[in-house]
Amino acid sequence: MVLAGSGEGQGQILQRFPEKDWEDNPFPQGIELFCQPSGWQLCPERNPPTFFVAVLTDINSERHYCACLTFWEPAEPSQEGVCPGDTERAEEADEGVPPSPAAAGSPGQLFAPKTLVLVSRLDHAEVFRNSLGLIYTIHVEGLNVGLENVVGSLLTCIIPLAGGSQRTISLGAGDRQVIQTPLTDSLPISRCSVALLFRQLGITNVLSLFCAALTEHKVLFLSRSYQRLSDACRGLLALLFPLRYSFTYVPILPAQLLEVLSTPTPFIIGVNAAFQAEAQELLDVIVADLDGGTVTVPECVHIPPLPEPLQSQTHSVLSMVLDPELELADLAFPPPTMSVSSLKMQDKELRAVFLRLFAQLLQGYRWCLHMVRIHPEPVIRFHKAAFLGQRGLVEDDFLMKVLEGMAFAGFVSERGVPYRPTDLFDELVAHEVARMRADENHPQRVLRHVKELAEQLYKNENPYPAVAMHKVQRPGEASHLRRAPRPFPRLDEGLVQWIVDQATAKMQGAPPAVKAEKRTTVPSGPPMTAILERSSGLHGNSARRLEVVRNCISYVFEGKMLEAKKLLPAVLRALKGRAARRCLAQELHLHVQQNRAVLDHQQFDFVVRMMNCCLQDCTSLDEHGIAAALLPLVTAFCRKLSPGVTQFAYSCVQEHVVWSTPQFWEAMFYGDVQTHIRALYLEPAEDRDPSQVVGEAPAQEDQRSALDVASEQRRLWPTLSREKQQELVQKEESTVFSQAIHYANRMSYLLLPLDSSKSRLLRERAGLGDLESASNSLVTNSMAGSVAESYDTESGFEDAETCDVAGAVVRFINRFVDKVCTESGVTSDHLKGLHVMVPDIVQMHIETLEAVHRESKRLPPIQKPKLLRPRLLPGEECVLDGLRVYLLPDGREEGAGGSGGGPALLPAEGAVFLTTYRVIFTGMPTDPLVGEQVVVRSFPVAALTKEKRISVQTPVDQLLQDGLQLRSCTFQLLKMAFDEEVGSDSVELFRKQLHKLRYPPDIRGTFALTLGSAHTPGRPPRATKDKGPSFRTLSRNLVKNAKKTIGRQHVTRKKYNPPSWEHRGQPAPEDQEDEISVSEELEPSTLTPSSALKPSDRMTMSSLVERACCRDYQRLGLGTLSSSLSRAKSEPFRISPVNRMYAICRSYPGLLIVPQSVQDNALQRVSRCYRQNRFPVVCWRSGRSKAVLLRSGGLHGKGVVGLFKAQNAPSPGQSQADSSSLEQEKYLQAVVSSMPRYADASGRNTLSGFSSAHLGSHVPSPRARVTTLSNPMAASASRRTAPRGKWGSVRASGRSAGLGTDVGSRLAGRDMLGPPQANGAPPDPGFLRPQRAALYIIGDKAQLKGVRPDPLQQWELVPIEVFEARQVKASFKKLLKACVPGCPATEPGPASFLRSLEDSEWLIQIHRLLQVSVLVVELLDSGSSVLVSLEDGWDITTQVVSLVQLLSDPFYRTLEGFRLLVEKEWLSFGHRFSHRGAHTLAGQSSGFTPVFLQFLDCVYQIHLQFPMEFEFSPFYLKFLGYHHASRRFRTFLLDSDYERIELGLLYEEKGERRAPQACRSVWEYAERLSKRAPIFYNYMYAPEDAEVLRPYSNVSNLKVWDFYTEETLAEGPPYDWELAQGPPEPPEEERPDAGAPQSRRRVVWPCYDSRPRAQPDAISRLLEELQRLETELGRPPERWKDAWDRVKAAQRLEGRPDGRGTPSSLLASSVPHHRRSLGVYLQEGPVGSTLSLSLDSDQSSGSTASGSRQAARRSTSTLYSQFQTAESENRSYEGTLYKKGAFMKPWKARWFVLDKTKHQLRYYDHRVDTECKGVIDLAEVEAVAPGTPTMGAPKTVDEKAFFDVKTTRRVYNFCAQDVPSAQQWVDQIQSCLSDA
Repeated sequence: MVLAGSGEGQGQILQRFPEKDWEDNPFPQGIELFCQPSGWQLCPERNPPTFFVAVLTDINSERHYCACLTFWEPAEPSQEGVCPGDTERAEEADEGVPPSPAAAGSPGQLFAPKTLVLVSRLDHAEVFRNSLGLIYTIHVEGLNVGLENVVGSLLTCIIPLAGGSQRTISLGAGDRQVIQTPLTDSLPISRCSVALLFRQLGITNVLSLFCAALTEHKVLFLSRSYQRLSDACRGLLALLFPLRYSFTYVPILPAQLLEVLSTPTPFIIGVNAAFQAEAQELLDVIVADLDGGTVTVPECVHIPPLPEPLQSQTHSVLSMVLDPELELADLAFPPPTMSVSSLKMQDKELRAVFLRLFAQLLQGYRWCLHMVRIHPEPVIRFHKAAFLGQRGLVEDDFLMKVLEGMAFAGFVSERGVPYRPTDLFDELVAHEVARMRADENHPQRVLRHVKELAEQLYKNENPYPAVAMHKVQRPGEASHLRRAPRPFPRLDEGLVQWIVDQATAKMQGAPPAVKAEKRTTVPSGPPMTAILERSSGLHGNSARRLEVVRNCISYVFEGKMLEAKKLLPAVLRALKGRAARRCLAQELHLHVQQNRAVLDHQQFDFVVRMMNCCLQDCTSLDEHGIAAALLPLVTAFCRKLSPGVTQFAYSCVQEHVVWSTPQFWEAMFYGDVQTHIRALYLEPAEDRDPSQVVGEAPAQEDQRSALDVASEQRRLWPTLSREKQQELVQKEESTVFSQAIHYANRMSYLLLPLDSSKSRLLRERAGLGDLESASNSLVTNSMAGSVAESYDTESGFEDAETCDVAGAVVRFINRFVDKVCTESGVTSDHLKGLHVMVPDIVQMHIETLEAVHRESKRLPPIQKPKLLRPRLLPGEECVLDGLRVYLLPDGREEGAGGSGGGPALLPAEGAVFLTTYRVIFTGMPTDPLVGEQVVVRSFPVAALTKEKRISVQTPVDQLLQDGLQLRSCTFQLLKMAFDEEVGSDSVELFRKQLHKLRYPPDIRGTFALTLGSAHTPGRPPRATKDKGPSFRTLSRNLVKNAKKTIGRQHVTRKKYNPPSWEHRGQPAPEDQEDEISVSEELEPSTLTPSSALKPSDRMTMSSLVERACCRDYQRLGLGTLSSSLSRAKSEPFRISPVNRMYAICRSYPGLLIVPQSVQDNALQRVSRCYRQNRFPVVCWRSGRSKAVLLRSGGLHGKGVVGLFKAQNAPSPGQSQADSSSLEQEKYLQAVVSSMPRYADASGRNTLSGFSSAHLGSHVPSPRARVTTLSNPMAASASRRTAPRGKWGSVRASGRSAGLGTDVGSRLAGRDMLGPPQANGAPPDPGFLRPQRAALYIIGDKAQLKGVRPDPLQQWELVPIEVFEARQVKASFKKLLKACVPGCPATEPGPASFLRSLEDSEWLIQIHRLLQVSVLVVELLDSGSSVLVSLEDGWDITTQVVSLVQLLSDPFYRTLEGFRLLVEKEWLSFGHRFSHRGAHTLAGQSSGFTPVFLQFLDCVYQIHLQFPMEFEFSPFYLKFLGYHHASRRFRTFLLDSDYERIELGLLYEEKGERRAPQACRSVWEYAERLSKRAPIFYNYMYAPEDAEVLRPYSNVSNLKVWDFYTEETLAEGPPYDWELAQGPPEPPEEERPDAGAPQSRRRVVWPCYDSRPRAQPDAISRLLEELQRLETELGRPPERWKDAWDRVKAAQRLEGRPDGRGTPSSLLASSVPHHRRSLGVYLQEGPVGSTLSLSLDSDQSSGSTASGSRQAARRSTSTLYSQFQTAESENRSYEGTLYKKGAFMKPWKARWFVLDKTKHQLRYYDHRVDTECKGVIDLAEVEAVAPGTPTMGAPKTVDEKAFFDVKTTRRVYNFCAQDVPSAQQWVDQIQSCLSDA
């Protein structure tokens, strides 16, 4: 037994008394472990005796208190010991001693522990301490008293049991002790333990321990003192009263049993602090360290706090009790003394606080008890959901866990009993709650109440405080150190036994001490009044709403269906409130006669809809009893379908989660049982209708509640005869049984679906599924959900059979029946009978349902609104005809009534159509009060970005239906719920077809390409009469050739499968066709098999020349095609046909601009250095500075290594790699040399200094080249010379420095030297170094790492950080979500939209693009060339290059120029439209990446800032934005010209243009539209010469494009012009007084009407009026453009000779301000624009205008009145003259001022211009003579109005507006000359 040498031993029992167990109390096993919890050990010195009380719990959960007094004796090798035992009802004392290890040879004396133990079931710790102390004293002090006598009397003394009695006992050693019992047993005794616990741990810690114990967490106390541990545990238990802790409770756990701590069940355990390390390893145990005052809660444990306000109230009251001085701490004159309660009293006060807390938590709990049985024993159930619902705490974690816990279950079974002894808590919860509520805000009154309660608790523990006279001997001081005379003797068992026997014999005659219990009816207290509806804020005026509900129901039952229909939407809205739902249930009850109300079809529909609406908001718990109230009704209301077939309401309200929740059914069942059992015992006179609403409080006072009845019955029970008792028990049992049968029926009604083949049940009802696999009825929701899902996937709901449903329902009901019947004591025979009945009930019900289902199908369908057919485009065909759906609100506020306060257009009821081109919804709003508005929402199939299935409630019937949510990249969202008539197969078909149309397997399947072919199905191929082969065959040859040259690998693995646009340039001039010769190089060509071109190649060339880019190159003067021999050497660039077969680069156009000096064969080598072989080519040249803009792909990977990755390279050797990078350098050098000012022979263009490795490895590091502007003088000097009105230019040196402070850092947003201007413009003209590089390469920061700078180089790298395509995609996704959220926002208002907009980072990307573009514009403007070389060269590169050209060149801001720009940069240069738009099945995974849309957004931002610089309106941008994704036109299909040729889209035969053919090109379409109406034209267009735009790019300057946010529900998107003719006006209803004047006013709804259509702008209106008048006059109407141009010209000529009055020309004038982005925005709309002076009119609406309605007539002359006219001094004569520009420049109207004082003729752009554009010095004038009209002169002017002014330098040609004014001018100038 002994571990040798370790000193650890095992205690052993030396003696026990009595030797045999008392019959009612066995001897506890393992007691020796608890006597020495830390283990039995010897110790080197005598310790003082110790005392503590351990608690053991036996198998019947009775507690045994073991009082242990331990003392130490010298250890002897052979030792005997004795031990006394004691007590009144079987308690033993015993003593253990360890056999000492062989200690003979040990030098020092060792001491062994010996323990006296007293075991008792009574808890009198002080008496135990005194009694054991007496025995020890007698032994130590050697008193002359027999130990046997003391032990004997201890075992036999009589102890009082009755409440509040006391008794004095003596053990026969001259001692005296008083034992008192508490007044009520149920209240725990805490002495000072609670106060100590708070003192050790503090308020917050104790509160969290309290919550942890209540919510069944594991709590572990640590302390070095055993007494403290048992006190702390006792204190915690005392706080839990009135709940009883029913888990493991071990205040002192012995070391040997530490593994108990890893038990899975909750516990409260105390352990010595020595074992703290073991406690650390436990992951889920809350550790309270009493000595250190800390409570440690592990991360994985969540202790729910008390519900507010209880948490904070309790906290503050506790601090008032514990620290009364806290309240007075701040007083200036605190009271001199504070009466502090004694520790014992404070203990009671703290307990009183918790008692109050429980009374508040559990108030009204007795109203939620269900009496299920009264005899033979009460069976009580608690209606948890109702209890939580009354408090509004359904969501509260704490209360929920407490109610589900074991302690509360015990509380219900113990305290629920109606007839029993009551205690303080019962009084408090019944009578004091109102007082507590009133006191809440008065701390002093709360404190007074606490003190009163504390008095009662104290009185309970110490009923007779005065008489506590104890007299017990104690050992002397330090007696344990004296050498004891002898070891503790062994007692004489016989003697003790004899004393015990004698005492027993004496007791025989005495009556047994029975504790008299005073039993009463437990008071219930007032019911908990339901907490006011939480949502009262949302619905004011609830009485009015209840009135509406009542009226609607009475209309329904009176048959006033029209009235009811009008009220229904209001009722459905009102039913969101709890009161209205209760009201509905009560009203419907009143209409049920004889338990059945037969309705007609319409009434039935109305009732069912209202019930469904009520039930849809019920949670599965049904905490407000709504489902419970409706349950009797759903089996009452019915309608006759045919003779003998009746349909009850339950078959229409099954779709609610509450019906499949077992807890709901149990609560309902117990409630009904209670009603019936109560009826059993009530006198018939008192009886009431048993079908009363469950849980309803009794209506009259005299009607006793079920609990009162039960209490009365329990009181009478003992007086009844045996037979009577049996009879009552039987009656009750059969009542329960009959209810069980009734409920089996009810459940089958609600669980079996009407159409048993419909398996919706299994899929959507978590309940049945989860009960399949989760047997206990307390399945948590989350578990239910997950289980249900797994259940679905296994069963595969597609083909679930009827039997599945029946089986599931039978199992569900059986489980329910089992549970309730065993709980409520139904006999097993009855239970078996029930199990047999259930399947039959279900089967019968299924059979009746089949008949109902069959008949209900024959019902005439309810009049549904007629389906409105959508208008289709020519060639668009319907794929799926209308499926009835409801269109639900999608989070855009206006459509649902929203902040604009408009009508609720959505939800709308209608149908969805799928055509080859679009998905279209047409319908009417469901709210009948909105009126007969047609709602249309559609989007192109190709724009679909996300389709997901949803489960939604239909807005009318509130049924759960399948739905689809379709989101499109044109910012439309269709959130649809399918009507129940639409089967799931139709929905599936719709989805499959939609998917097929959205992702055709091949690009040929898209609408744009199928459209043309659909017209002529079987056309034989036509013979062509052309000289050469036809274009078709030509394209085929071309592709064949390309494939040959490109080599195998290219064809087999095509990297991407791209989009399709068609470009047809204008036909080339006829005479040119055959003359074009291509430079035939004499070197062996790497590209074509022979050096001469075949005729087919000639053809290719000619068609290439037609292409957009070629026309543009010629416009820019970038070279012409000429033979290599006669090549004009003066031209720095040439057009190279090297890529005509698309062999060098697949994604480039066939003709490219390259430097004159570079040979074609070198280009192929250069191309290998770049990604996708996209080598640098010129795409634009500045007319002023002659700088060129180049574009290319990014450089390949890591320098030379990257060359191996080149697509077409036949794995070159090292030398070839070197030569490639060398070629690359040569190429860049050639670009630099071709710029005129760098071609000087300064030795800079030698290549000697370049190391070829250096470019291969890649480009100079930004770090090496950063310089700062150290010289402020230089800065100011350069500032002076900078031209006015510009930002200054970007300059940097090629030799020593990069851009001022590294352009890259500027782009990354780190600012430069000077403070930047407010709007994001660079700081100042002088912000860069004056010298600059010839060529800047804008590259990606990531690529440009690790490159050495080279002193000779003339180009420089500007590393910038760019975003990738995937970031654009992600950002766009978030932007879509922000603009069209999909579900109504949680917090309405602009804040949430702005927040999600910011999260999308879309505007930040726009900002970045504009910033980079403006930087490039600056560089080009300052004369440096720029190469943009980012990513693969087809996304961001394209965006930047296009924006740069748009900003730099006014041509691209015209309609024609913009088209050219898009064709050139986006189409020809291979932006991957198909890939980015995910046009085919292959691209599905890559998703939609709107790179082009982002570009249009940037253009829109520039347009906003410069509204007068663009010929096209913002509507044009929206139009392109819509159609680039719509796939209606071929223009934006495929990824490159090469692919378009391959498909034969690019060159169509000349003869093939048949008239009726639909437009295939978006440009043609736009052109045709523009001819008809000015929808794309910007009336404010008044460009300045050569204006370079520099828009502000800060996010604060950007606006959200309204393309993303607006919509027109009246007609769908306005971008398909044929469809946008507007819906027919609804006919005016006949008015009673037809003579009344008709108002011209018309309501324009936000989000529904198109504003420009309803109220076109002034100019559009006038043009329309003009056309109308012309038509009336019978003239053919003139084209709008001609009329407009005529007006403009007339405006120009209106100059007044006196120079006063209005500015002569509004539109030709330009504003003197250097950014002409006045706040004058023309509101945009496809018809033109509304001139409005709103300084920032943001709410432009886009749609087409046709009707001419009242328009704003605002004089244009007011527009510029805000600008000062130029100062009038020195103006002798002024007026407008046309002046011919310099050589090859056009005629322009200018404002001329003749100034006699300065002797000069000045001219300005317009009259109010303050900045002079030019001066003619009269001193230089030689003659003034009549002139002749030259080319381009104004047509309308008389020849005699022309005159010339000849100066010494040149001849100026002028033209006045008419002959007299010309004469006047000539005279004035002549007089000036003669004056001189």
